[in-house]
Amino acid sequence: MTRTVYVNGEYLPENAATVSIFDRGFLFADAVYEVTSVLGGKLIDFDGHAVRLQRSLTELGMENPISKEELREVHRELVRVNEIDEGLVYLQISRGADSDRDFVFPDPEKVKPTVVLFTQNKPGLAATVKPVKVISVDDIRWGRRDIKTVQLLFPSMGKMMAKAAGADDAWLVEDGFVTEGTSNNAYIVKGGKIITRALSNDILHGITRAAVLRFAREAQMEVEERSFTIAEAQEADEAFFTSASAFVMPVVEVDGVQVGTGEPGPIMARLREIYLEESLKKAE
Repeated sequence: MTRTVYVNGEYLPENAATVSIFDRGFLFADAVYEVTSVLGGKLIDFDGHAVRLQRSLTELGMENPISKEELREVHRELVRVNEIDEGLVYLQISRGADSDRDFVFPDPEKVKPTVVLFTQNKPGLAATVKPVKVISVDDIRWGRRDIKTVQLLFPSMGKMMAKAAGADDAWLVEDGFVTEGTSNNAYIVKGGKIITRALSNDILHGITRAAVLRFAREAQMEVEERSFTIAEAQEADEAFFTSASAFVMPVVEVDGVQVGTGEPGPIMARLREIYLEESLKKAE
């Protein structure tokens, strides 16, 4: 089946969809994005992603060309026409395409943002629990990681560094402390306490992170939001990460050192279970 995508108000076959070569998302990574999971044909935490999208656009001084309700309907229509039971909806908004390349932002009255959405079919998304091995790499990204931009070259390079080292992913380190994963938020568990870096401009304000920490506190689990080192991660009882596309996933090795038993831990497993149960109740 040919996938249907959405570009600037039109639903099109993917092979007929085009974006200008002068689009600022292509030329300058001047764009933001969100990824919403789909389980049972329903959107997981759409409102959270819509709120973060608006924040990212505001931080970049970019107009939001589509209302939350319109965006919700586009998501639902793409899920429907592409028959997605388990998968993802990718959304990207750029500052648009001017008539030529220029570092100066175009006049927003003349150049409107480019809006693109497409689905990815991921059967078995909820059932997949893959023990992950990570390496550490220096975090050399720009300072506004709280804005979900498409500036993903270094995270992509980090994943390739991990692959070259026989691992699955990389945890990024700045000033001696883990910031986050290449596409996820990072956690360790020590003595029953869940430890993860506090929110700031240094990390993405993960939608799944917020939900998991809320569920953890509701389940009377102890949570400490602080920075931790690679050495602490290696000595932890458990480690895991969260993201919209993987939910809660175990980390069993850090820089070649086994974490805990080397198997998915009980706190991570319980958090994943709670997250999926509660998120499915609120899915739309």
